[in-house]
Amino acid sequence: MSLNLEAGLRSGVEALGLVLTDTQTKHLLDYAALIQKWNKVYNLTALRDPAEMLTHHLLDSLTAVAPLARHTQGQSIKVLDVGSGGGLPGVVLAICMPELQVTCVDTVAKKAAFVQQVAVSLRLPNLRGIHARVESLADPYTVICSRAFASLPDFVSWSRMALAEGGVWMAMKGKHPQAEIDALPADVQVFHVEPLTVPFLDVERCMVWMAPQVT
Repeated sequence: MSLNLEAGLRSGVEALGLVLTDTQTKHLLDYAALIQKWNKVYNLTALRDPAEMLTHHLLDSLTAVAPLARHTQGQSIKVLDVGSGGGLPGVVLAICMPELQVTCVDTVAKKAAFVQQVAVSLRLPNLRGIHARVESLADPYTVICSRAFASLPDFVSWSRMALAEGGVWMAMKGKHPQAEIDALPADVQVFHVEPLTVPFLDVERCMVWMAPQVT
């Protein structure tokens, strides 16, 4: 990885107000290098340019770290990243928040295998990739997250069986998805929508937090 990519990552991390160790920073750069390497064979992502990979993948996923940390308060919880693809944001969360147990699920076998390879290569015992449909998962997860995966109604209905009691959904979206929020099942409540700012990227992003309505 080039030095300017590292410099860009470090200044982006600083702009987000995050504090990462040198090891975590190296892991993020090594992860980007693995994506580039595997991309040649497996087409994990449409992005090929390292600068775009930095902004659209790493920094975009890093915007989830502070909101999730505020929610978990340092607790060791199980997180499920649905439709994770090459592990975004799941791998980034596992690197930056070692207290989490992160599972990345994808219906494409080679993408789940890639996440497993990342876990081995970067020695991340708190990360695993599984090849499955999220509807088939019954293990309870305290936080279920997704990034540009599906509409909010589909996301919550497909992953509902995997949500632990007292658990929440965390969906990373572009523009404020009011139409999708309006279409949510009556027993799912949006309790917070927060704007996200991606360093070096002039785009609208937000995080939608949802939970089952307690009757």
